[in-house]
Amino acid sequence: MARPTNRATSFDVAALAGVSQSAVSRAFTPGSSIAEETRQKVLEAARKLAYVPNSIASSLTTKRSNIVALILGDMNNPFYVHTLHAFSRRLQEQGRQVLIFTVDRGADADEAILHLLAYQVDGVILTAAQLSTRMTSLCHERGIPIVLFNRYIPGSDASGVRCDNAAGGRLIAEAFLAAGAKSFAMLTGDPKATTSADRVRGFVERLLEDGIKRSDIISVEGNSSYDAAFNATVTLLTDKNRSRPDALFGINDIMAMGALDALRYRLGLRVPEDLMVAGFDDIPEGRRTPYQLTTVRQPINQMVEEALSILHLDEPNRPIERGIDRPISGKLIWRNTIPVPPAYRWPDGLKGGSESEP
Repeated sequence: MARPTNRATSFDVAALAGVSQSAVSRAFTPGSSIAEETRQKVLEAARKLAYVPNSIASSLTTKRSNIVALILGDMNNPFYVHTLHAFSRRLQEQGRQVLIFTVDRGADADEAILHLLAYQVDGVILTAAQLSTRMTSLCHERGIPIVLFNRYIPGSDASGVRCDNAAGGRLIAEAFLAAGAKSFAMLTGDPKATTSADRVRGFVERLLEDGIKRSDIISVEGNSSYDAAFNATVTLLTDKNRSRPDALFGINDIMAMGALDALRYRLGLRVPEDLMVAGFDDIPEGRRTPYQLTTVRQPINQMVEEALSILHLDEPNRPIERGIDRPISGKLIWRNTIPVPPAYRWPDGLKGGSESEP
């Protein structure tokens, strides 16, 4: 069966609605100035004619595609799945769409940048990968702004928004210390990622400030994944040459969850009675009953808004400011994997946040 070729055009809709062709265009452009009565006439005419705007044809005229490229790294970490959802929802509310590129964990994003240059994207958001300064410059030379999300590139003038990961690491250290911990272990992620490095730095610095010896802070590779963290925890806790630490910090929630399952179901230990555990991100999975994970909440929605603000997609002729590094504070969320010390209790709740918060 042959495909129909006589598709309705914007001129057909304009004729049926009794408006100009430009009014049809405005009716389908979010934020455009058009009377509601006129817009309803256009939408009704479009419905009768089964008209759908041709975004490709529109982009040829406006030089704007209303498409934003989102480069993602480790999709095994649920935090970035939730980040994708947050960006997609917000951009769609603005009448824009997301073009997704993924790169392997630890790999750089240069190849993804080369691929997206074949598309007429209005901007790039880099969430979880390394990027060379050469590629950053190439995009800006072509008028494609890049914003980094939850990371920065040392030595680069690329702008970005991030959680204050070092301060979040300090919050976890302070929670452990207040609960009486004296010896510590960390499950670390990608050593090249500023996100992981900053959390480790903040955590360790705060412990050293309290007089904890560096030798009492064990660091093991958790590979930023549930399975690697599970296995690393088993290896760590069955090493007869090491004494059991009082507290274990998973640099992200998915590693902390792997550690929790290893402690409880492989090693038969109690949390927090035998060993305290904390994570970082506050992914919804960590809030579930089997985990009830104490963690630092990343303010995803606020970070998304800030990233889009830097891109200022509605002002394409204004270059984005270079060299912005905008850290946003995370929030300590108390649940069941660290006992809450009296000093952290207030008459109206917990200092920080509670498990009931969204």
